Amino acid sequence: MSHFASPHAAELVATARALAAPGKGILAADESTGTIGKRLGSIGVENTQANRQALRELLFTAPGFETRCSGVIMFEETLGQSCADGVSFVDLLTSRGIIPGIKVDKGVTVIPGLEARGETTTAGLDGLEMRCADFYEKGARFAKWRGVLTVGPEKDGPSRLCLSENASALARYAAVCQKTGLVPIVEPEILTDGDHDVEVSQKVTERVLQTVFAELHAHGVMMEGMILKPNMVTSGIGAKTKASADVVAAKTVECLRRVVPPAVPGILFLSGGQTEVEATEHLNKMNLLSTANNPWTLSFSYGRALQASVLTAWRGDPANKAAAQKALLERADANGKASLGEL
Repeated sequence: MSHFASPHAAELVATARALAAPGKGILAADESTGTIGKRLGSIGVENTQANRQALRELLFTAPGFETRCSGVIMFEETLGQSCADGVSFVDLLTSRGIIPGIKVDKGVTVIPGLEARGETTTAGLDGLEMRCADFYEKGARFAKWRGVLTVGPEKDGPSRLCLSENASALARYAAVCQKTGLVPIVEPEILTDGDHDVEVSQKVTERVLQTVFAELHAHGVMMEGMILKPNMVTSGIGAKTKASADVVAAKTVECLRRVVPPAVPGILFLSGGQTEVEATEHLNKMNLLSTANNPWTLSFSYGRALQASVLTAWRGDPANKAAAQKALLERADANGKASLGEL
């Protein structure tokens, strides 16, 4: 059965459009237990369930956050958690007009035969349909799956096998999500590792996105009911000369116009190791480039680039909650304005 004729088609389109609402973006709060442990450790806070819950509640209850946040991606533990007053996080977010989302991949695993290159694919396809149906019943309305790719030592991007594995997995995941009523966020992240220049980054990003969209089409994924979460086209982290914000914006938008179908409602970028300021500046510059010619919303789906200042302000102390929430609102407001080219 075509997804276009499925009972979820209208809901998928409506949800995707809501996630891509101009002036808003997504908070990526889907760090695994290990990853959030590193974040908490950086501010001297123990990685316990209580502390993880306290941080999530701080984020989700920030006054006015709904004005800049269209959705929140949660880890499975978080999806089942509640506020201190007993209100579930799902109900809290929904009551604020924020769409609950869920990370459904199981992390990366090295592809046999590509150990020397360190190339990975993403686990989690086994049992995915059952899990997605369960997440929908629990209130999630969109999902996220991250594929991790590299520019590689030859600066020509991922190997053919690695790209094929990741594009296929992303497409299978997206098709399963739409079948079960979840809008898929498709995230093919090309890491900034390396000393390559911005021209190489653009070439590799175009190649990756072309392959991913070919697989999405082959799997019958409805473009109107998905969100793309790509990397920006930046210089490698070890590049001698870093591309300016204007160049990053121009190269990224040019790349997307070449390969992303206009039916996709939103492109919500990952921050990919950028500082909070860089991620906001690049997004703003993109939206200052002939905005009327872009068929899709260009906005944000940031984790670290929304939370770094929050963690510094909070430091696990309940007395700092208001200051931490203020830091979150400042970053969210800046990125919301950047998604409109208003900074």
